[in-house]
Amino acid sequence: MNFSDVTCHEMRRKVMVIDSKSFYASVESADRGLNPLTSLLVVMSQQENTNGGLVLAASPRAKKELGIKNVMRQRDVPKDPRLLIVQPRMNRYIAINKKVNDIFRQFVAEEDLHLYSIDESILDVTDSWEYLKFIYGNDLTLKKLARIIQLKVKRELGLYLTVGIGDTIAMAKVALDIQAKHDFDLIGEWHFESLPEHLWPITKLDEVWSIGRKTAKKLNRLGIFSMYDLAMTNPYYLKQKLGIRGEELFALAWGVDRSIVSCKHKIKEGNISNSQVLPRDYNSMSEIKVVIREIGEQVAARLRAKRLAAGTVSLFVGYSYATSEQKQTHGFNVQMKIAPSNLSHVISTALIDLFEAHYTNGSVRNLGVSVGKLQPAGYEQLDLLTPVVEQINASRIDQVVDDIRKKFGITSLVKLSSLSRGGTMIQRAGLVGGHNGGNAYG
Repeated sequence: MNFSDVTCHEMRRKVMVIDSKSFYASVESADRGLNPLTSLLVVMSQQENTNGGLVLAASPRAKKELGIKNVMRQRDVPKDPRLLIVQPRMNRYIAINKKVNDIFRQFVAEEDLHLYSIDESILDVTDSWEYLKFIYGNDLTLKKLARIIQLKVKRELGLYLTVGIGDTIAMAKVALDIQAKHDFDLIGEWHFESLPEHLWPITKLDEVWSIGRKTAKKLNRLGIFSMYDLAMTNPYYLKQKLGIRGEELFALAWGVDRSIVSCKHKIKEGNISNSQVLPRDYNSMSEIKVVIREIGEQVAARLRAKRLAAGTVSLFVGYSYATSEQKQTHGFNVQMKIAPSNLSHVISTALIDLFEAHYTNGSVRNLGVSVGKLQPAGYEQLDLLTPVVEQINASRIDQVVDDIRKKFGITSLVKLSSLSRGGTMIQRAGLVGGHNGGNAYG
């Protein structure tokens, strides 16, 4: 395979992968009138289950000057009087993320925009390119357009963007991670012809997007120590050794990626799940059951919101490592079939039955619930041992509870057990992604 093969036969799109630099920390800095690139600031979760505090994000200067890293424990953060430590405000970050993507929508159609994560988006400007040239001039280049977008977001929201540009999505993503995040103008532009200069010299394979440490070690064992080695390896050999993953890695080394942003793939939902890291070790069965019931009811409500019913329920119980006895087992993950249902009491009862059947003793710190074998709701089999009126009323009660909580908030209607010492529902009501929701003003 050579460059003429690639340039002649592979499609070329005009793709940008755009990242909001140190997003959470940048939002907090901008809200305080600080420059996100020069402020010394960390966003630290203070939830009980983080054992005193966990760094969610740090400003670029805090990372470089103080050596602070994401997921660092509070106890390891340097004691520097200049350092500003703030609580996360997840609702605020979601609101700002929407504003950032609304700006992106001024440059591409909705179908050509993909929200990759809360701080990263993919823009395919191929189909809007002629329109953009009409607006900004015939001398418009991808790098000029990237700069226009950067300045617009900086002017309106105070945030700095890093932009990876490429002929394919994968190429733009790697250009973002390898070059843009480190260059002065925060822009990296790669094309098929420039891969030998930019991509192939890389020897730290796990720094390349989608190549983790385990994969890098596997490649090393095959005698592949650089992206050049990977590009020059026989793809049939890679497939033989690594399966379909080998083909994907070979394509990555050549920048080949045939996915198109506008061709959305709908993934069939296989299950719905929810999990919690508990704020402390739970040793009482009654307290553990309260949380299992709360999580089960949350999952059941999500089923009803999606108009689905579940045919299986799964329970994960993870133990704390407080004693040597518990270190011998991480917990258990069990499953059972149920008659398809989305009723809260059916889901919760099945979970409690699983717990009682498999739990012996030990301190519990993690709980997870999952439901699977999903099907459209409304075709459930009635339980012949339960009066029909009782089953219909149970469904109506669940729907009324859903309606009240949707209108007035999750804590507007709670069971008495959630007010007990073991309940976590009320404390977690204001959390987003397990962290403080904060204020979403603006």
